[in-house]
Amino acid sequence: MMTPHPNYYIGIISGTSMDAVDAAIVCFDPEFKLVATQEIPIGEQLKQQIAQLADSSLIRIKDLAQIDIELGLLFAQASLSLIEKCQIPCKQIKAIGCHGQTIRHYPELGFSWQIGDPNIIAEKTSITTVADFRRRDLAAGGEGAPLVPAFHASIFRNYQTDRVIANLGGIANITTLPKDNSQPVLGFDTGPANGLCDLWVKKHLDQSYDKSGNWASKGKVNLPLLESMLTEKYFQQPPPKSTGRELFNLEWLEQHLKGYHDVTANDVQTTLVELTAISLTQAITSYGFKTGELYLCGGGAFNEYLTCRIKHHLPSYLVTTTEKLGLNPAWVEAAAFAWLAKQALTKQPGNLSTVTNAAGPRVLGAIYPG
Repeated sequence: MMTPHPNYYIGIISGTSMDAVDAAIVCFDPEFKLVATQEIPIGEQLKQQIAQLADSSLIRIKDLAQIDIELGLLFAQASLSLIEKCQIPCKQIKAIGCHGQTIRHYPELGFSWQIGDPNIIAEKTSITTVADFRRRDLAAGGEGAPLVPAFHASIFRNYQTDRVIANLGGIANITTLPKDNSQPVLGFDTGPANGLCDLWVKKHLDQSYDKSGNWASKGKVNLPLLESMLTEKYFQQPPPKSTGRELFNLEWLEQHLKGYHDVTANDVQTTLVELTAISLTQAITSYGFKTGELYLCGGGAFNEYLTCRIKHHLPSYLVTTTEKLGLNPAWVEAAAFAWLAKQALTKQPGNLSTVTNAAGPRVLGAIYPG
């Protein structure tokens, strides 16, 4: 008897940092396996156009249309390039799960908006594409975010050890995975991660990010500035909650910098890393466990200085990356959207109501046939 070919899924994510499109091919049968990955840089001009669209209070429909199409083409290119790289026949790719590029996220209004036309992805690849994952959860009264905790629970939960997964993208979010099966999985955005740091280093060093946290490691924490930023109401707000660059942006930072004329740019960067470390670890100690394992993923997992500060504030935890669990921290989110595509096609829930506060489990995503 011939062994049936496995079904593969592609996950595509373009995060808050907007530096690149991450694409991953994943297999779930008989067990989860990351098969291949590809990173497609986002050109500087397109990146600036996306940022302008995301940050502007007024949106020109013509500009939106242009970028929606450009991103759809880029996501299709990322998928096709990855397929060519690993030489898997397109007919074995069951679906593409595309998060899209977030332009607005207003959960308090029941609204979230991601662009990158999935019709173009389905047309150019001839592969069924699943997109628009957030709005069904919002329609059910949820936050629409974070969505990755359901995936974390699916592949990372261990019934011998309490675990926390921390995704450090532009925004930081955590997932608590209790060893006690009767306890719910929780997850929420804790505040900024790389987003503010990237904006600051771009402004002062004209670099896209602070590699390994080298610049931040050379400065000093400005305690009054740190205390000012920690007064942000979001940090005290109980979960479920989600946030984004609508709140934590350069304007927010510059408002807190008023009156701090003597603080150096380097010290601001150091203080921003400390803000991430403290807001993250306070969330873990408040809603996680007294002791356990913390696994970092996302771009911030490669920031050695940030990791050092997290360990400093969380001495009762083993702190490492998801590499120890068999999944490279750079590819967790892309794999998550491949999983969400699988859930949609098999009519299985993609959310956790204990995370998003939706009225119940929901199948997420709109399906665009290939």
